[in-house]
Amino acid sequence: MEDVLLVVLRIIQIIVAVLLITAILLQVRTQELGGVFGGGQSTVFRARRGLEKTLFQGTIGLAVLFIVLSILSALVGRLS
Repeated sequence: MEDVLLVVLRIIQIIVAVLLITAILLQVRTQELGGVFGGGQSTVFRARRGLEKTLFQGTIGLAVLFIVLSILSALVGRLS
């Protein structure tokens, strides 16, 4: 039973890792698009709005989920 749970946890962890990488890359992409409209390498900080804010919050959620899954995976692996 624990082996099945460990496999399922690892599969979910891989999926979350891919989603987290994608979210991070999308954030970098949206920041680069600011340069098209004259943003460039400006050091002015601005508020995140709309999709950018949702993507930022989703990235934080995915990171937390990834850490929780890693801890659970380690605990279940230790019990096996």
